[in-house]
Amino acid sequence: MVVVAGSGKVGGHVASRNRGGAYFRTKVTPVNPQTTPQLNARQRLTTRSQAWRGLTQAQREAWNAAVQAYAKTDVFGDLKNPTGFNLYQKLNNNLVNVGSAAITLPPVPSSIATVTISSLVAAAGAGTLTLNLSGAVPAATAVKVFATAPQSPGVSFVKSEYRQITTLPAATATPVALGGAFLARFGSWVVGQKIFVKISFVNTATGQESQSQQIFAISAA
Repeated sequence: MVVVAGSGKVGGHVASRNRGGAYFRTKVTPVNPQTTPQLNARQRLTTRSQAWRGLTQAQREAWNAAVQAYAKTDVFGDLKNPTGFNLYQKLNNNLVNVGSAAITLPPVPSSIATVTISSLVAAAGAGTLTLNLSGAVPAATAVKVFATAPQSPGVSFVKSEYRQITTLPAATATPVALGGAFLARFGSWVVGQKIFVKISFVNTATGQESQSQQIFAISAA
């Protein structure tokens, strides 16, 4: 028997449908620690959802019409358009995250100014984590900074372990001291542990976000 559509739960599996079509997945109960960063992120999503409903019909139609300009190719090589609502959420969440005002109309896609990571230095004894960049954070740009909790030196790949620890405003000079933000989020670490850091740049006028850059350091004494 071939099932072409369905909705609901059967024997530990869930059938549903989204914009990509019908799908079938294993039912899972997500972990919900309700940390402060998690609650803040949820509040941002809730606020932006309420703001979307408060837009005029013309404004919502403008967002719906803008999605083709923000289409991206997925890992399978297929061109995917966000919905107008998703585009509104994504750009405005980026703006609010870095301390900029939300926007009600979709911006024309524009370039995102960036600099590159040069090195990352960690010292367990002093509790310092220093990120060196190729220059200061460009004008009209902010940086989202993510890090992982201290990892075993044998770990070579991380993804879901990243947590945002701070943001950097325009004109932030290099080197950037991240030790205080890291300690506040994860606590101290010991010599030999590996710390991963990831950054992305946000255009503070449009909310567009650059590709991320990643680096790691094995902590010295």
